[in-house]
Amino acid sequence: MTADFLIIPGIIVIVGGLILPVVPERVRPWLSLFFPAAALVVVFAVPEGRVVTVSLAGMDLQPLAVHRLSRLFGIIFAITAFIGGVYAWHVRDLTQQVAAPVYAGGALGVSFAGDFFSLLVFWELMAVSSVWLVWANRTPQSHKAGMRYLIYHALGGGILFTGILMHYSATGSLQVVSLEPVYTPGAVLMLLGVAVNAAVVPLHAWLPDAYPKATVTGAVFMSAFTTKSAVYVLLRVFPGWELLTWFGCAMALYGVLYAVVCKDIREILAYHIISQVGFMVAGAGIGTEMAVNGAAAHAYSHILYKALLFMGTGAVLYKTGTTKTAYLGGLASRMRWVMILYMVGAFSISGIPLFNGFISKSMTVSAAGEAHNEAAMIMLMLASVGTFLSVGLKLPYMTWFDKEHNLMVLKRLPRNMYAGMGMAAFLCIFYGLVPGALYRYLPYPVEYNPFNVYHFVEVTQVSLMTFLGFWVFCHKFHGELIQALDVDWFYRRPAPFFRKVFVTYVSMVFDHVEALAFGVVGRLRAAFQNPMKWLNPITGYRHEAYKYSPMIEVVVGLVLFVFVLIEVLLMI
Repeated sequence: MTADFLIIPGIIVIVGGLILPVVPERVRPWLSLFFPAAALVVVFAVPEGRVVTVSLAGMDLQPLAVHRLSRLFGIIFAITAFIGGVYAWHVRDLTQQVAAPVYAGGALGVSFAGDFFSLLVFWELMAVSSVWLVWANRTPQSHKAGMRYLIYHALGGGILFTGILMHYSATGSLQVVSLEPVYTPGAVLMLLGVAVNAAVVPLHAWLPDAYPKATVTGAVFMSAFTTKSAVYVLLRVFPGWELLTWFGCAMALYGVLYAVVCKDIREILAYHIISQVGFMVAGAGIGTEMAVNGAAAHAYSHILYKALLFMGTGAVLYKTGTTKTAYLGGLASRMRWVMILYMVGAFSISGIPLFNGFISKSMTVSAAGEAHNEAAMIMLMLASVGTFLSVGLKLPYMTWFDKEHNLMVLKRLPRNMYAGMGMAAFLCIFYGLVPGALYRYLPYPVEYNPFNVYHFVEVTQVSLMTFLGFWVFCHKFHGELIQALDVDWFYRRPAPFFRKVFVTYVSMVFDHVEALAFGVVGRLRAAFQNPMKWLNPITGYRHEAYKYSPMIEVVVGLVLFVFVLIEVLLMI
């Protein structure tokens, strides 16, 4: 059994993270790279169909079940964990050094879990470990955001667990399989629990709340694992559930609309995670082989370019100390390589030809057309326009090309951060030029060719028109910093009232009861310091410090006499 556990990629990375506290500090960065690399080797080496079975409480669990979809997600999770380790090489904070690989190992565990119980264990491990990447920023804002993040995921995990129990009760099986689109209570609760991690609107507010407040390196890991592991589960368990198509399209548009008005560069990227995951959720809802391939390929591409984008904005934060657009600008000459590497990610997420987003996003949109779902296809294309507008034009313009709003002293950027960005940028270009390197690992055989004249012309026209529109109205993007109101308004706004009712007032009641109880105990303690005074009516003893009236003494004496008499009678 020990040998079997050594071929579970998630366990490899989790164990690697947990042993870091007991190794010398100078060795930790090397181990942070070694264990993801070892997991990647195992992902490639373990044959398809390999299953590891464990018996627990009469149930046969499968912490490892290898198939094409799990291998695809395992490859990109391990690669991103390695690149993130390179980017975070300079970090000496033990909290981040441990939380990041455990988090990555949880995502790997989800992608290879063959039963719902194992999946749930890794799922919850991701939630517990990732929140430390928010708290590690050690600011009041990050503490509060981390608590909201944890509450959301505890709620989602509880709903998922309830759904799994109901599914097991109805079917007698815990095996992870594709479910028919039948809305049984167990299936609906499982879908709802997964939707929380996928940031499906309106269950998404935790993402733009927490990700911008994570640490510079922590946000890179967070952008890669939580939502994409949820996408994996949707593709694995819920393909063809039509409801997901429309929620995915809503996410795609919702995210870009909020990204246009945001004034924080990491918040812009956070909302674009919602938008891009919307493409994947829509692909899962369409459910055809081409749509599942497109959603899986887009998840793979998205993990790379979104990690690169968060690396670029993280570098800006590291050097300038801010991510607010009102305080940035004019950094092109002072952060030239960061800008160039960021633009690789920006062109990728925008689906520009010769970058990896082009070969994956177009497949999902085309799958909607082939399924004769023209409404979904149009909504996804509109979302693509908004993506290029905000991530490819607005953000870089206000960060690097606009006039400088604050003459600041820039910190020196560690070389490993350039190395991490360079590796991610290389892969974005490589897969964009050689799509077969990705297509060969997709769940179904691929017959789609992204390099056709019609698609080239279509993307070029849309990109040029978007650029011209931005050029004309770019001055409209300036303005004072504002807080974009999202659905979290519904629990942030009444929060002071409920805190007063359920926390402050309840605490006051407990404080008063506690004070009353201690007062009574204090009086009793004072009264019983000399028990002989209670016998004063019989003995005539009277302590000079005893100040109670004789009538009270008589009553107490009589009560005690009655109790003693009853006790004697019972003994007889």
